[in-house]
Amino acid sequence: MKKISLIFLMLCATILNAQEETKKDSIVIDDVLDEVIVQALRVKEDAPVTHSNLTKEEISKRNLGQDIPILMNFMPNVITTSDAGAGVGYTGIRVRGSDATRVNVTINGIPYNDSESMGTYWVNMPDFSSSVENLQLQRGVGTSTNGAGAFGASLNILTDVSAQKPSAEISTSAGSFNTFKNNVKFNTGRLNDHIELSGRLSTIKSDGYVDRASSDLKSYFLQAAYIDDNTLIKALAFGGAEETYQSWYGVTAKELKTDRTKNHYTYDNEVDHYNQDHYQLHWNQKYNNYWSSNIAVHYTYGRGYYEQYKEDEDFADYGFDEINIGGNVINTTDLIRRKWLDNDFYGTTFSLLYANNEDLDITLGGAYNKYEGDHFGEVIWARYASNSEIRDQYYDDYGNKTDFNVFAKANYQLNNVFNLYGDLQIRTINYQANGVAANIIDDSFTFFNPKAGMTYLANDNNHFYVSYARANREPNRTDYENGSPKPEQLDDFELGWRLNKTNFKINSNIYFMKYKDQLVLTGELDDVGAPIRANVGDSYRLGLEIDAAFKITNKLSIQPNIAISTNKNVDYTTTSEIDGSIIQHGDTDIAFSPNLVIGNLLNYNPIKNLNLTLLSKYVGEQYMSNIEYEKSKLDSYFINDFNVVYTITPKSIIKAIDLNLLVNNIFNVEYVSNGADYGYGYIYYFPQATTNFLVGATFKF
Repeated sequence: MKKISLIFLMLCATILNAQEETKKDSIVIDDVLDEVIVQALRVKEDAPVTHSNLTKEEISKRNLGQDIPILMNFMPNVITTSDAGAGVGYTGIRVRGSDATRVNVTINGIPYNDSESMGTYWVNMPDFSSSVENLQLQRGVGTSTNGAGAFGASLNILTDVSAQKPSAEISTSAGSFNTFKNNVKFNTGRLNDHIELSGRLSTIKSDGYVDRASSDLKSYFLQAAYIDDNTLIKALAFGGAEETYQSWYGVTAKELKTDRTKNHYTYDNEVDHYNQDHYQLHWNQKYNNYWSSNIAVHYTYGRGYYEQYKEDEDFADYGFDEINIGGNVINTTDLIRRKWLDNDFYGTTFSLLYANNEDLDITLGGAYNKYEGDHFGEVIWARYASNSEIRDQYYDDYGNKTDFNVFAKANYQLNNVFNLYGDLQIRTINYQANGVAANIIDDSFTFFNPKAGMTYLANDNNHFYVSYARANREPNRTDYENGSPKPEQLDDFELGWRLNKTNFKINSNIYFMKYKDQLVLTGELDDVGAPIRANVGDSYRLGLEIDAAFKITNKLSIQPNIAISTNKNVDYTTTSEIDGSIIQHGDTDIAFSPNLVIGNLLNYNPIKNLNLTLLSKYVGEQYMSNIEYEKSKLDSYFINDFNVVYTITPKSIIKAIDLNLLVNNIFNVEYVSNGADYGYGYIYYFPQATTNFLVGATFKF
C-alpha cells in the first residue's frame, strides 16, 4: 500500500505543478476535452463501424452490485453469464458468439485485457460501473485499438468526466442471496477554476445463487484533474480486492434437475483471492483549432492466488520424495495448494489528431506495453509432506510479453453524400514463457491490420455504410499449454443502414466474419477454469443485426434488438483417440454461438420521476462443442427482468434520492447460459438464478 500511495501522490503532484506553470485570469472550459482521451479509439454516429453506446444514466438504473457484463446484457447480440448465477463475482460476456478473450477492452484508451490469458476479470474491479461515464461497444473488428486485437468486439470505456460543481453520493443496496452493496462518492468541483478531485469507495458481498459461491469485494476510484482552455491532465488510481469461493465446476444433467445449486467444491477455503491496482496519467493538449494530442502512461499491479484442496496427488508433481511408513511406500498425498500470480503491466499510449472542422479528420497513434508475470505454486498443507519445507515452491514460471502498435486513420468528407474512412495498423508482439507444456516459448509476431469504409448520406435521415477490416491475433498462454497453436486471422465485412427520425431510430447491418485458423472454444475448461481453445482451419460468422428505438407516446417507448446468424466451422475434423484416424464432421456449428439472440426494453413513465422498464432477453439453443452432439446442447431461454426507478427531489441538503428496484427473472425460469463439455459424456452446466431481487437507494448531495 505504501507503493500505491506514493505513486498516486506523485501523479497528483504532477497536476499541481501544472497549475503553477499555467496562470490565467479567465478560463473557458471545453466540455468535450474529457472525451478526447478516447477519441482516437472511438467512432462517431455516422462512422462505417457497427457500434452501440451505453450512457451513465442507462447504467445507473440497474447499477445495484452486478458486474459490467450483466449491465450490458440487453445490448445487441450480447450474451452474459455468471459463475455464481446472480451476476456478482466472476461474470462473462460473448458478442456475436465470441467469448470475452475476443472482446478488446480499454479504459480511457488503456488496455484492460490480461496480456497472457486475454480475458477480462471484472471481479478484480467490483462496482467499477459506478465510475463509468459511458461505454461504446464496437461489434466486429472495429477501429484500431490498443491491446490484443479484437476478434468479436471492442469495448471502450470512459471513466467519470470532470464536473464544474461539487457533489457527493451515498448508495446502498441489498437483495437476494444476502447481497449487499455500499459505496460513497465525492467530487470537489472546480477548485480555482482548474483543479478537480473525485473518488469512490465500494464494498459488495453476496452468498451467490450457487451453494457457497460467495463474493467479498472491495474497490476504490480516485481521480485528480487539471483543466484550462487547452489542457487537460488527469491522474487516476483505481482497483479492488476480491475473494470469491469457486463455482465454475458446474452440475451434471441429473443434478440440474434435482439439485441445480449444488457446488462440488467442499473445502471451506476453495477461494480465489486477488488484488489489482491501476494507475493512469493522461495529458491532452489542444494546440490550435486543428491540432491536439494525447499522451498517457499507465501501470497495473496484480497479485493473488487460487487455493485448492486436492486428493491423492502424485509426489512427483510437487517434487516430493517417496517415503516409507511401516513398510508401506507412500507416493501420493492429499494436500492444499496455492497457485499464485504476481504481475506488472505498464506502458504508454499516444495519439496526434488533426481536424479542420470541415471535411478531414486524421489520427496518428500507437502504444507500447510491457507485461511481466510470475506464476508459482506452493503447498500450504499436506497429509504426507515428505521432504518439503513450508512455503516451498513446486513450480516457478514466468510469462513476459511486449506489445507495440502504430496506426493512422482518417475520415474524409468527399462531398455532401460520401464520407470515406481508412485505418492502417501495424502491431508487433513478443511473448516469452516457460512452464508451458514443459517448453520454453519465445514467439514473435508482426501483424498488418488494414481497415476501410464508406458512408453514403442519402439524406438527413438515411445513412448507408460499408466497411472491411482485417484483424490478426496471437495465441494466449492456455493455447500454448494445450498444443502448438497458430495465430489466427479475421476478415470482417459489414454493410449497414441507419434510419433516424424524430420518434424512432433503426440501425441494421449484415456482417460476414471470415476466419483462418480461428481458435474456437472446445467446450473444455482447464484445472483453473480457463476455457480451452483449438485452431479449426476455416470458419465464418454470417449474421443480420437490427436494433431500434421507438417513441410510441410521451410516456411509452420500446428498444428492441435482434441478431440472426449462422456460425460455422468449414469441413471440421477431429482425430480419433483410438487409432489416430481423421474423423470428418463436415460443416458444424461453432461452439457457444446461438443463431438467434433477441432483446427488448419496454420503458414507461406513468408520472414525473417514475420509470418502469421491462427488460426481455431470448437466447437460442447453442452447442457446447463443435461436433453438434445433441446431448451437448444448451436449451434456448427467455427471461424477463423488471426495473423501477423513482426519484425524490427534497428541498433540503439532499438534492435527490434515487430509489431502485430490480427483479431479475420475474417468471422464475430455470435456465442455463453456460456449460462445459469434456467429451465422453462428461457434460456440466452453470445454472443461473431463478427469481431474485435487488433494491437500492442513492442519496445525492
